[in-house]
Amino acid sequence: MITIGILDLQGDVSEHFEITKRTLDKMGVEARVLKVKTATEVSECNGIIISGGESTVIGKLMKETGIMDVIVNQKIAVMGTCAGMVLLSKESDYEQPLLGLIDMKVKRNGFGRQKASFEDEIEIFGGKYRGVFIRAPYALKTGADVDVLAKLHGKIVAVAYEHHVATSFHPELTDDTTIHEYFIKEVLKCVE
Repeated sequence: MITIGILDLQGDVSEHFEITKRTLDKMGVEARVLKVKTATEVSECNGIIISGGESTVIGKLMKETGIMDVIVNQKIAVMGTCAGMVLLSKESDYEQPLLGLIDMKVKRNGFGRQKASFEDEIEIFGGKYRGVFIRAPYALKTGADVDVLAKLHGKIVAVAYEHHVATSFHPELTDDTTIHEYFIKEVLKCVE
């Protein structure tokens, strides 16, 4: 049985928890879903979801608690949304702790501040998806091995690399389980 941890430091933790449970039920996958706050709890997970929030705060807390070391050194699949996308990157337009798991440079608040939040349709995995963008970042550039999954107005808003996936939008704020299904399949591949 796999264990998926929702990093409980800041952000849409409950929303990710609920949609992850719904997605697992829909897929018929047996798994534990936990809210995790410590390096020890994270080390027991096969997959980690890092939600939105303030990426510098989350990064500092991950570094101080040792969570960052656990994620980088263990074979844990990671899904990052919004601030999570920033944290998965190798480089940001702002000096802060980063996991560096995806070869990309990210622009924080790339679509504007809170009041500039919006919803828009994107194409991902061959279908239409309603993206919720709140103080959303985007990738300025990616390494050659990174799969660009979606763009909006020419800006990279979803990427995948190895067993990691990052989105600048908030899939947990929709009823669409597409992104979470993709991540859960990656977690399953990671433990094979």
